[in-house]
Amino acid sequence: MPEGDSVYRAALKLDRALHGATVTRFELRVPQAATIDLRGQIVHEVVPRGKHILHRIGAYTLHSHLKMEGEWHVYRRGERWRARAFKARAVIGATAPDGTEWETVGFDLADIAVVPTTDEDTLVGYLGPDPLADSWDAAEAARRLAADPRPVHVALQDQRNIAGFGNEYVNEILFVRGVLPTTPASQTDAAALVDVGARMIRANRDRPGRTFTGDSRPGRSTWVYRREGRPCRRCGTAIRGGSLGADPTRERIVFWCPDCQR
Repeated sequence: MPEGDSVYRAALKLDRALHGATVTRFELRVPQAATIDLRGQIVHEVVPRGKHILHRIGAYTLHSHLKMEGEWHVYRRGERWRARAFKARAVIGATAPDGTEWETVGFDLADIAVVPTTDEDTLVGYLGPDPLADSWDAAEAARRLAADPRPVHVALQDQRNIAGFGNEYVNEILFVRGVLPTTPASQTDAAALVDVGARMIRANRDRPGRTFTGDSRPGRSTWVYRREGRPCRRCGTAIRGGSLGADPTRERIVFWCPDCQR
């Protein structure tokens, strides 16, 4: 599931290929942006912002979001794509300063838009602090979380509070801190939750396989996520499962240990 760490790695891989390259092919296969053409422009950088990826090309920014299924692939020109072509939503061909010909393809992307880079905040300005960004502000993240009266499982996933945490991270953060998912965020130690979450996502940032327990073997990497009915790794109590959301259309699966999280 794409969360802040996997988006970070995707953006880094794109930037390594495209940084300083000249765009030779630019196709956005979505109606609202299909006529935009940035061929001939220079790719200044590709950066992550929470769960969003920003290609800064010439005077413009290409924005994309991976949602649940999206991914960006990087190919040498002429290589066979590893996903079905009908799923491609963006294709960027470019010639690197060393002459290498690259082709990057975004499959199953969402929220594709192109705006002047000066207007980038119209797309991502609402996001809260990002623990993987150089501008990370833990105090501001804790302030926003502590001011949210909703269940902490919901508040931690709200990208306006903290950018980058998704459902897997939130379930694991709450277990490690011993917090019941339904507890109002305003009644938690928000600074401690923010600290644990930031350390988790930074530890996973450069790992090919995400782990919260320190054990990357299959079936051993999470404390509670997707472990409903299985024994808690700490106390042996059966893990419970349910759902929570800001409203019925945004519910997410939630897992907790009824003994460790009170």
